[in-house]
Amino acid sequence: METLAKYPDLHNKTALIMGIGQSKIPGSETWGNGAAIARVLAHSGAKVFGCDLSLPAAEFTASRIRADGGVCDVIQADVTSVSDVKKVVDAVLEKYGRIDILVNNVGATATGDPASMDEETWERQIRINLKSVYTACHVVLPVMEKQGSGVVINNASIAGMRYIGKPQVAYSSAKAAVIHFTRVTAVMYAGKGVRLNSIAPGLMYTPLVESMKTSQPEAYRKIMEQPIPMGRMGDAFDVATATAFLASDAAKYITGQNLVIDGGFTSSAVSKL
Repeated sequence: METLAKYPDLHNKTALIMGIGQSKIPGSETWGNGAAIARVLAHSGAKVFGCDLSLPAAEFTASRIRADGGVCDVIQADVTSVSDVKKVVDAVLEKYGRIDILVNNVGATATGDPASMDEETWERQIRINLKSVYTACHVVLPVMEKQGSGVVINNASIAGMRYIGKPQVAYSSAKAAVIHFTRVTAVMYAGKGVRLNSIAPGLMYTPLVESMKTSQPEAYRKIMEQPIPMGRMGDAFDVATATAFLASDAAKYITGQNLVIDGGFTSSAVSKL
């Protein structure tokens, strides 16, 4: 088992993770971003509650965390739906009475430029990648304001900061909006005891990438050949430890910021995608 970061002040905090699930790949020990975030928070003693569109994917994550001795409950939900998000939040409050940490981890990409991408794909991308952040904040921020404390971490992407060589205009636009949504909302809530920050992962070796080894070998090859200054891809635990840091008191004076986790990629030359 890899060495996990641990923040004692997260002990007994309640963490709600939107997009906690991942598909099981036979013979693989790879973790997705949401699952790894849940594991690291649970390792610090947080009580994790997560949701996912796929209940089996969420339950797979929960089973791995429980096997490590962590606390994790899951529920099925479509986080682009305010009514579904309210159902999730009500379940968390019924069990724990508060929400200390909210992690918005839902996201998906689709290829296309403005001319080739159809309207339905554009709207679906904005709904998944941006509206999901709004719906969760819409329901959870009043809870945190009433508590007088809370932390929100929104999962953005380096694609929201610069063109990385892949035509994914809707995804890039939505992730750029997530970064700015986080920044302006953080200012609005700074005096209410609530902090908001975003993270921007770069090229991470996740189950999705691993599955491309056989399903999309050419795309997999291009990803693996990217000129990352540190010479390797990151993984979900690089994302998870950054998230745990921002959720902890170690980051108590940090709000409205975007933490880039990319091995120096966005500071280097253009990609080969």
